[in-house]
Amino acid sequence: MSKLEKTNNQSLLSTLTRRTLIATAATVITGASMLSSAANATTLKWAHVYEAGSPYHEAVLWAADEINKQTDGRVSINAYPASSLGKEAELNEALDFGTVDIIFTGEIFAGQAYAPMKISSFPFVIRDYNHWKAYRDSTLFQEISAGYEKATGHDVASFTYYGSRHVTSNKPINTPADMKDLKIRVPNAPLFLMFPKAVGANPTPLAFSEVYLALQQGLVDAQENPLPTIKFKKFYEVQKYINLTGHMSNSLLTIISNYSKNKISASDYDKLVAITKQAANKASDQINDAEQNLSAWFTKQGVTVNKVNKKPFQDAIKPYLNDSDNGFTAEQLARLEAL
Repeated sequence: MSKLEKTNNQSLLSTLTRRTLIATAATVITGASMLSSAANATTLKWAHVYEAGSPYHEAVLWAADEINKQTDGRVSINAYPASSLGKEAELNEALDFGTVDIIFTGEIFAGQAYAPMKISSFPFVIRDYNHWKAYRDSTLFQEISAGYEKATGHDVASFTYYGSRHVTSNKPINTPADMKDLKIRVPNAPLFLMFPKAVGANPTPLAFSEVYLALQQGLVDAQENPLPTIKFKKFYEVQKYINLTGHMSNSLLTIISNYSKNKISASDYDKLVAITKQAANKASDQINDAEQNLSAWFTKQGVTVNKVNKKPFQDAIKPYLNDSDNGFTAEQLARLEAL
């Protein structure tokens, strides 16, 4: 081999060695960066009482995927469905202690901390889905949410449509008289007692996870929930009638704990809030679509879907809406009704 060839080979080897060293160094730096990013990642707990197959939980999973992507892994969410971290009252307490970061909770439960929050859940106050959306997007809702945030320190991130509630039973219900002394399960919050009491029923608070067995064993005669929930929880398996009373429209608030705000940057927190709003809108539209189609589905399952004249029930509830202890003002109610 000539002297020139030896020189060229040595030069080539030197170049290849430098490239290898540079590539190796880049890999080490990238790996270290990824490890550092993973080490600095913040994981938030999002808990609720709804089934893993429900639109609400699907919305949480979608939000978890989005926040992970939009923050390049800096923020991740672990989801805890089906009361796995506690019943709804317990989750609200956990929010206060910072042992969970985000929860779904009904505005009635939130109303225990700030009374006006529950205004839209009063019987027959929300007329339909379009009226509900008008309230969600209103200055009234913004003002009430700000009042809750001031009272608790927690943030109302988004608002999800839960649906219009109907009574299931083993007998047809057509008038308030048909509900007299009926032992009906309701959630463990005072506002849910109003409708049963107005029609002479016997309200029985029970945890959400206990309802199916209570119906099956005859510990209660009836329950009330939106059509999608009746399907998710399979209440139609142990009840013969779904009576379309439509007596309340409920919503879920996505609430972020005051303790969680400082866990992530302001920029990432803004992304988190925006993503929860998108997730809420997706779930809301999905629930509304389901409500339009589920009567036919239940009929195919052998359940009688009973259409009800709402006026006698509305008349029975009117005196209760004028109670000064309801927690909202007459002006707020008038603004909601006018939307």
